[in-house]
Formats: sequence, structure tokens, C-alpha cells
Amino acid sequence: MERDNLMHGARAALNQDSDKRAWAEEFLKQKTRTDNPAMSDEEFETYWKYHKPEIIHAGAAEAMAAYRAHARS
Repeated sequence: MERDNLMHGARAALNQDSDKRAWAEEFLKQKTRTDNPAMSDEEFETYWKYHKPEIIHAGAAEAMAAYRAHARS
């Protein structure tokens, strides 16, 4: 339940600030790309296109934590 609250709170924060959302999307895209090194660039772009909403939804809390860490440095 706690994880769901964090995820939904992070999603709300991303939806309110387009700069944070763009940063988070790029962060998650690069993380996903690193996790799938065997895919060609074309395969990955197709994969990202169709899985982006799910990845961003599931990774919102992680992306917001990374954004905060990045902003502090």
C-alpha cells in the first residue's frame, strides 16, 4: 500500500510540472535502455513507444527520487 501511495504521489508531482516530467521520462528511458542492451535502436524505440506509459507509471517514485538527488547536487 505504501508503494502505491508513493507512486501516485510521484505521478501527481510529474503531472503538475512539465520540466520534472520531461526529466523523469528521459531518466526512465535511459534506465530502460540500459536494461535492454540487446535491442537495436529501432527495436528499443518501438518498445519504448508502446511501454512508456507503464514504465513511467511504475517508475514514477524512483524517477522523483533521482530528480531530487540530481537537484541537490
